[in-house]
Parts: sequence; C-alpha cells; structure tokens
Amino acid sequence: MIIILKVLAVVCVLCGIGIGLIFLEKYVKKTIPVRQGAGDLVLADVPLWVSDQLKEKVYTIATAEGRNLELDDAALSVQRNIEELIPWLDEVKVRATHNILRVEARWRKPVALVKSGLIKFYVDAEQVVLDFMPMPEMPIVEIKGLPLVTKIPPLGEVWQRDDLAAAIMILDRLDDMDKSLTPDKPLLSEIERIDISNFNGRHNSRQAHIILYTKDNTEIIWGAEVGKWQQHLESTDEQKLAKLYGYYKEYGTLSGAAKFINLRDPRDNIPLPIDKY
Repeated sequence: MIIILKVLAVVCVLCGIGIGLIFLEKYVKKTIPVRQGAGDLVLADVPLWVSDQLKEKVYTIATAEGRNLELDDAALSVQRNIEELIPWLDEVKVRATHNILRVEARWRKPVALVKSGLIKFYVDAEQVVLDFMPMPEMPIVEIKGLPLVTKIPPLGEVWQRDDLAAAIMILDRLDDMDKSLTPDKPLLSEIERIDISNFNGRHNSRQAHIILYTKDNTEIIWGAEVGKWQQHLESTDEQKLAKLYGYYKEYGTLSGAAKFINLRDPRDNIPLPIDKY
C-alpha cells in the first residue's frame, strides 16, 4: 500500500511539472523582448525610397524601452513610441501576431529640403516637418527664398505657409509627371532648388514669382503659383509642364543647353541649345 501511494505521489508530481511546463511555454510565447534591432519587429510594405538608415532609426526608437513586455503591452509600447517620436510614419497600426510585432503605417515621403541657419529639415507633400538625415538617392529639391524663419513647427507638425505650399505644389506636379513620363530618369533629379523669394511678387511684381534652378544653375522660369496663371496672363499650368517635359524629352537633359527655359510667357519659345552661344 505504501509503495502504491509513493508511485501515485511521483505520478502527481510529474503531472504537475508537465502542466507547469505547458503554462510556462504559453507564457514564454506571449512574452517578447522590446529591444533595439529588428529581431521581433516587422515593418510592413516599406516603400523602396526608405533608406536602411531610416528603417534602423524606426526600429531603434520604436523598441526603445529595452525590457521584456507581454506581447500586447509591447504592441502598445511600440505604437506609442512611433506616434510620439517618429514623424515619418502616419496612420500607425501595430499588430501582435505570434511572437512578431507587425507595424503597418503610411510613410511620409520628403519632397523638399529647408535650411534655416545651421538647421536642416524636410517637408512632405502635406507640409509636415520631418527631421533631416542624408538621403542621397532621392531627388529632394531645396526651397530657397523663404523669409527669415523665426519659429519652426515641431517635428510631425504641419508648417502652414502659402509660399511653402506653392513650392510644394509645383514639385508635386513634377513628381507626378516623372512617374508617368520619365520614370527611369526623373526630371526632378536635375533640379537643385526652387526659389520663392519673389512669391506673389513681394519684391517685384513684374518679375517671375517662382524660378527653379538645375544643378548647373540653368534657370527654369515658372512664374505664378499653380492656379494663378490667368491673373498674370501666363501660360496655363498644363502648358508649362508640357513645355518643360517636351524640352527634357527632346534634349535628354535640362542642363548645359540653354541660358534659361521660359515657361511663363505663352508667346515665348523655349531657347534652343544654340541660343546659349
């Protein structure tokens, strides 16, 4: 009888250990380390323009707590870190799947660079301010001619300026044209800066309001902001784009062929390469 009881006791102990291991396994599977690096964090549907440096920055900041959390808590922590600290992502959803945190979001693509003293930052198509990091593979145009900047919105906030909006509108139109007409060799890759110092004729009403410059300093005279061409008897916005891309497709470049490219006056012809000489 004593032997039987001992055997039953051993069996109970083994059963208890087995049950305990099962619960432990479930707990381990539900617990994930939130740490620096990509180990347990997956960024879904990342656009091709996103650099490795930017992805690593997102991983590092998103997993900044550096301690073990249960999977659901880890998802909340990552979502909070991204929403509060990473302006590059919008409409963020972090989903916990098995041992993986899957981050789904809309990426903010920089379209222009702004310099103010020693400070550099990007803005996207919605005028949201993004922190600067080198992105040499992207055709990002510098915006020149903004009046003295005394206060820049925090990262992730919209910078409400009419002159900034006018510059971004033109760059956005050029980007759309590149995608449809010149995807293999974007025209924007030859544009270095857009000058809005005379926006709305604030310095000289007779001079062009907006001018773009190529990397070799060729002027592209755009004129008034998009939608205002009729007030200044200029070519329509569609005509300006057609002139510019017609020239680009014919000569293969905007640089080294002419002193300037005039898109503003409907009576003007675009200078031929010989006109420079």
